Amino acid sequence: MISLPYWHVDAFADRPFTGNQAAVMPLEEWLPDDVLQAIAEENNFAETAFLVKDDTGSSDWELRWFTPATEIRLCGHATLASGHVLLERDGGERVTFRTRQAGELEVRRSAAGYELALPVIPVSPKNWPEAVALLGAQPQEVWQNEGRYGIYLFSSEAEVRALDPDLKGLGALGDDQFICTAPGERTDIVSRVFVPGGGVDEDSVTGSAHAALTPFWAARLGRDSFTAHQASQRGGDLALRLDGDRAWLGGGCVTVVEGSFRLPG
Repeated sequence: MISLPYWHVDAFADRPFTGNQAAVMPLEEWLPDDVLQAIAEENNFAETAFLVKDDTGSSDWELRWFTPATEIRLCGHATLASGHVLLERDGGERVTFRTRQAGELEVRRSAAGYELALPVIPVSPKNWPEAVALLGAQPQEVWQNEGRYGIYLFSSEAEVRALDPDLKGLGALGDDQFICTAPGERTDIVSRVFVPGGGVDEDSVTGSAHAALTPFWAARLGRDSFTAHQASQRGGDLALRLDGDRAWLGGGCVTVVEGSFRLPG
């Protein structure tokens, strides 16, 4: 048997059993893609993060993310979890990651615990009546990004919390993120995020969605820093900050399990 290091981390959390779960697995070298996918399916978290030391010198680590169903372009919470694992294990104030489709990402220590830099995801107004009908409620506005991120703006937190979408129908439209958001009651903004086409019916706390929500809400609130809550069953809080073409997402992480993943040799 081959023994691989394994961490189970609750990201954007200040205590166990909240935030979003991620598996973090630093590797000596890349395993075949079908093996990575099988490991992610076995872990059965929204995402498993795999890391290999970056020998190009451009970043500290290479980083890839897999859901139980597929490899994805960008994952915020599993990147935060990866930064947490590496900074706790190796020390230091920051760690950088080279990714295949999202460029270079960074996690650094902060007052909130950690802060994650993601490239902002711009959106523009677009009508998508098929998706709106499946959400089960009429948003005030619909905004889309060509990279399959959609923002659906509602008037109140209560409306967002009451959504009961047709997940099978949304999944049939593709692996889009359906980001439903409104002004918050306890925090500045609130959201719920559905990604059934990517194998995650409702995500617990979605970093990449907040890379779209940060510039979207900064323009509406008239300021570059504000607070957010993702109103999933587990729930999670984020501190958001817009800095040029980067969205900085702040939050804590809690290691729940540390051990070994056994892989047949």
